[in-house]
Amino acid sequence: MAISKNAQAYHEKMFPGYQSDFKRTDPEFIERFDNFAFDEVVNHDDLDGKTRFMTILATLLGCQGIDEFKAMVPAAMNFGLTPVEIKEIVYQAVAYLGIGRVFPFLKATNEIFEQRGIKLPLEGQANTTTADRLTAGEQAQVDIFGDGMKGFWKSGPAETRHINYWLTDNCFGDYYTRSGLDKRQREMITFCFISAQGGAEPQLIGHAKGNMRVGNDREFLIKVISQNIPYIGYPRSLNALRCVNEAADQLKEQN
Repeated sequence: MAISKNAQAYHEKMFPGYQSDFKRTDPEFIERFDNFAFDEVVNHDDLDGKTRFMTILATLLGCQGIDEFKAMVPAAMNFGLTPVEIKEIVYQAVAYLGIGRVFPFLKATNEIFEQRGIKLPLEGQANTTTADRLTAGEQAQVDIFGDGMKGFWKSGPAETRHINYWLTDNCFGDYYTRSGLDKRQREMITFCFISAQGGAEPQLIGHAKGNMRVGNDREFLIKVISQNIPYIGYPRSLNALRCVNEAADQLKEQN
């Protein structure tokens, strides 16, 4: 079996001392997968390992890859992610995937942390209260998407206005205002949640623009897409690329 030295070294950094049983049961597959995912892909661009694993965890949440997520949480920690950063990725996923899909990931994260002797609960990261979450959420929306988001929470038809209100006070006021991740990182993982779940291309275009506004430019988002092809495959990755290009075109037209 011809797994490259680069792939072997990267696998060892992710999973020190671990030998996958797939080498025994599926040697041809694991040769091609490891060489692609852990050599060709990771050495394609200059995305740093910590950022790569932030996107991988968010992508696995988005595509519901719970078993791979369980394997990748310890690997992510070996590449520098802290327990707080990992928990913040999981928490924010609830706003974009719903607790019905995130619950198993939160439970798995807690189990992994406790197995590794990490005391729970972690230090709190909330920066808002019920009194100011709406105002803080609106400011986060403005910071990311521009002044057009001022007053968004009270816009729209009366029968659906509450959803815009919740987007502001809950999605942004409860999650984007937390410590542990900055706004660029939060927009990046949101891009991964949406691209990996598929079927939400209008929202993906909007968040691609949000990413570009906070400094995650088109080239950066292409790196994020590229690094996650092994985890979600080509169709959703190509959809994400199309959305990034459309977002970039729209921003050019606006400017």
